[in-house]
Amino acid sequence: MKVLFATSEIAPWVKTGGLGDVAGALPQALRQAGCDVRVLVPYYPALHAAFPAAKHVAHLSNLGGQLPVADLLEATSPDGLPLWLVDCPALFDRPGNPYLGPEGIDWLDNPLRFGLLSRVAAYLSGAGSSLDWRPDVLHCHDWQTGLAPYYLRFYEDDGAATVLTIHNLAFQGVFPFTVMGELGLSATDWHIDGVEYYGYLSFLKAGLRHADALTTVSPTYAREIQTAAEGMGLQGLLKNRAGELTGILNGIDTAIWNPAHDSHLAATYDRTHLKGKAANKSALQREVGLAVRTDCPLFGVVSRLTSQKGLDLVAVAGDMLAELPAQLVVLGNGDKTLEAAFLELAVRYPGNVAVTIGFNEALAHRIEAGADIFLMPSRFEPCGLNQMYSLAYGTPPLVRATGGLADTVVNYSVAGLANGTANGFVFTETTVETLLGTARWAVEIWRDPARWGRLQQNAMAGDYSWKNPARRYLDLYRSLQPAA
Repeated sequence: MKVLFATSEIAPWVKTGGLGDVAGALPQALRQAGCDVRVLVPYYPALHAAFPAAKHVAHLSNLGGQLPVADLLEATSPDGLPLWLVDCPALFDRPGNPYLGPEGIDWLDNPLRFGLLSRVAAYLSGAGSSLDWRPDVLHCHDWQTGLAPYYLRFYEDDGAATVLTIHNLAFQGVFPFTVMGELGLSATDWHIDGVEYYGYLSFLKAGLRHADALTTVSPTYAREIQTAAEGMGLQGLLKNRAGELTGILNGIDTAIWNPAHDSHLAATYDRTHLKGKAANKSALQREVGLAVRTDCPLFGVVSRLTSQKGLDLVAVAGDMLAELPAQLVVLGNGDKTLEAAFLELAVRYPGNVAVTIGFNEALAHRIEAGADIFLMPSRFEPCGLNQMYSLAYGTPPLVRATGGLADTVVNYSVAGLANGTANGFVFTETTVETLLGTARWAVEIWRDPARWGRLQQNAMAGDYSWKNPARRYLDLYRSLQPAA
């Protein structure tokens, strides 16, 4: 089975969220399951720095419209994953993250940048490709490659089967009609079953309509996005395609996220030897400037600071959390108002609240290991990875029941604790009062070492690896192949 992964991010080199993690880990899991996988990604500066001697494979021109010429380069990751790099310096050799400039504003030519990525993916997956290797399946991810299934269906011949995975429906790649010509699209593509979406062009909508199969990153999110509350205006299309829509829960890279072998930690530990967790808590407290205390729990947050993540609730509840008493450590950035609110909270409660604005991978690992309880009160969460990191690290998550959080965290109960299913704390209403009530309940359980230890062991007993998700993707790929 030959699979071409088309993505705008790939960890560890280029990552803004879960998409980068998935693109870095799932292809490896598929390779271990027997797939021949190549990952197609732009040749960003970080990838250029990592693979300066990437081999030239093909020159790509005459792709239509104003899509520029590009070169296809090939490199191999340290763990053996083949990477196909789209080299177009005018579009990809620039500072900032893949979508925003250093000042935090979208690049104005994003439709051309990701139109090129989509068009190259379609070309490499069609019968007209000049390369000997041609995929059986083109697996696209989010809006940035959403046009690829459309290009492949209408601008190439005899192409691969297509799968489009929705990592976050809130981002849809919506642009004005005026970019149609730049992308090599014609007026005949502008209709409800084409690329048109409420008077605009939508990369994601085109892919959702024309990919052979659709997946989301959790079963609950697959159901949620078919409703008006979570469908972001696309619920009708998604409900119409419900027969082709599957929710497959993400995994995590257990080679990187494993407390028994994590080099970022002050002490390693595992499910049967949890003493190392206390050493990580005290080391984390010292590192971020908290008082070294064992008499109160430490809540952890590693997140984009946005209302989607429910972090505004935590900011409002911060005074009351500190007075429980409890400590709070926050790592993240995002909404400037939220950043300021957390920084002010740290000023009011020195020694009890610590805030780091930005992102630090090593510190993220240490928060997962050193915190007692991990906070994820998201308003919506397609999958979420941090709750799975927390579970693997014996840090019971406190989450709102939505998307992948609902699929991975089982609410504490006496029966669930005894039968091994309970692994965290879950609330439903998006209010400060509900969050605080659940936090107080979690602290009560934390104060009972026997119950807390059992809850930690339940959490760490789960399988959060990519093994089962990769098997499900492989089954999906096979179902799309013509009968022999």
